[in-house]
Amino acid sequence: MKKITILLFLVLINISLMAQNKDTKSADKLFDRYEYSSAAKEYLSLVEKGTSDPYVYKQLGDCYYNMSNTAEAEKWYSKAVESKQGLETYYNYAQMLKSNGKYLESDKQMRVFAAMSPNDQRAIEFKNNPDYLVKLKNIEKLVDINRITVNSEKSNFGAVLYGNSLYFASARDKGSKIYGWNDEPFLDLYQSNYNEIDGTYSEPTAISELNTIYHEGPLTMTKDGNTIYFSSESFNEKLFIKDNSKKLKFGQVSLYKAVKDGGKWSSVTPLPFNSKNYSNGNPSVDKEGKTLYFASNMPGSIGGTDIWKVPVNSDGTFGTPENLGDKINTVGDENFPFISDDGILYFSSNGLMGFGGLDVFYVDLNKNDSPHNMGSPVNTEKDDFSFSFNKEKNIGYLSSNRAGVDNIYNAIPVCKSEMLAIVKNAKTNALLANSRVIFLDANKNVLDTKITNDKGEALYSTDCQKQFSIDVYKDGFVTKSYPLSTIKKGVRTTIDMFIDPIEMTVTETEIILNPIYFDNNRSKITPQGAVELDKLVYVMSQNDKLNMYVKSHTDIRGTDEYNFDLSERRAKSTVAYIISKGISGERITGKGFGESELKVDCKEKCTEEEHALNRRSEFMIIK
Repeated sequence: MKKITILLFLVLINISLMAQNKDTKSADKLFDRYEYSSAAKEYLSLVEKGTSDPYVYKQLGDCYYNMSNTAEAEKWYSKAVESKQGLETYYNYAQMLKSNGKYLESDKQMRVFAAMSPNDQRAIEFKNNPDYLVKLKNIEKLVDINRITVNSEKSNFGAVLYGNSLYFASARDKGSKIYGWNDEPFLDLYQSNYNEIDGTYSEPTAISELNTIYHEGPLTMTKDGNTIYFSSESFNEKLFIKDNSKKLKFGQVSLYKAVKDGGKWSSVTPLPFNSKNYSNGNPSVDKEGKTLYFASNMPGSIGGTDIWKVPVNSDGTFGTPENLGDKINTVGDENFPFISDDGILYFSSNGLMGFGGLDVFYVDLNKNDSPHNMGSPVNTEKDDFSFSFNKEKNIGYLSSNRAGVDNIYNAIPVCKSEMLAIVKNAKTNALLANSRVIFLDANKNVLDTKITNDKGEALYSTDCQKQFSIDVYKDGFVTKSYPLSTIKKGVRTTIDMFIDPIEMTVTETEIILNPIYFDNNRSKITPQGAVELDKLVYVMSQNDKLNMYVKSHTDIRGTDEYNFDLSERRAKSTVAYIISKGISGERITGKGFGESELKVDCKEKCTEEEHALNRRSEFMIIK
């Protein structure tokens, strides 16, 4: 259905290089009136009678192309190109192959097209990007999308959110007359209320004061909510510009303005640059209400339809429309512009390199920038178009026929933030390159591992509002863990991470560590104890001939038998920790000594501090 908004106001009929014959006269007349569904039936009847030729195949391909039936379009284009046809037939055939996910076959056909027309911008773009599909698939994901409930079984597209009101175009009115283009009802404008608390939408209602028996939509609205601009078919002669020099046989699309009066839209007037010779549609007004963007095939267009802009003066008059130029517009179709509050222009194109059909692109008009493809999941091999974004609500909308009919999807930005960890020597403040920085989630699952650069930096990107902790490792330094923290939304958070160098005294009989203490009546290694044991692990890893003996002790509380058993468990947990860090079990042994070797012999009158000094493990070199 979106092709109505492109080709309905693109009065451009592909002419075959082969002459039409009298057998196709009836079908051609339907085709020229854009009644593609009926025309296809007429052409098919010729095929069934055996009176078809390459021209009929090409016309069938064009019918199904315009009806967005990519499978049938591919079928008939493949027959048409067996004989010499116009360039656009070869190009359209390549695009239909791409839209059906047949990228290798599409590329093969594009090479044929490029050989026939090497100076065509589309051919040049294709030859300059042989690995375009790899590049497209590597684009970072920007949004998550979901089909919303306002959709019907017919076409729905062009959604834009103002306040909590969602406006869009739809062919759901079963009472409307049927449009011969695709056998669907004519388009009308609808409104639905958005509940931002639970993300639901009310049942859509038609905007009766704007809808006619012809096509309407989409629309755009000024920030104060008092003025809208919308598309409507130019058959509506009562609203069209007073130009009796040309009688319209077929509809085009024109732009209209309406103002709010008593809660209703009224004073509908055509914009002064409308014409019976070309079309203007799919408007988007900037936040100041001073510039109106729209799509048109007016004189000065580079391709089929281009993105244009026009100044809106303070007195309600309009300036001269201006083409946005060849950085944005191509020899293909550019359409469905949407200008965001921060000057980002979103639009759809089948002339720029994409996945297939129409793809959504964005460009920052505040910079001298080129358009960027929005990547997956916004874009697919099918038609993806009419992207809009409400910055205040942080929600966007996308239209796509990926499910076989034009549907509206919401687009929720993927919240990305960054954590920059800078690892430093705690003693000298020197930056530590080649440190291993491990990011873990709240359950201690590893999210990512980074190695610091020459500046001691490790950059970690992740979704917002996720809690994580960080472990830092470096040979010759004590492993350190930083507790859970939350990455802030949309910003880079920098954290300086200081780790201590391992400084130990090693004699012929022992390695002197800081005390390895245990909690009362416990044998589990404490975090403080782990720091010291990591130092021992490092020394042993640097000297594979170094074997150690662990002596573990208790305080004087408890029976001799119980304390001996407790000290044995402490010795085992100490040994187990060292083995868990990669040291062979053949190099480390241990034994519990109960309360037989007190560090502080306080004669039954020990303070808590003295008891704690007795709950320890000591280390002796045995080899």
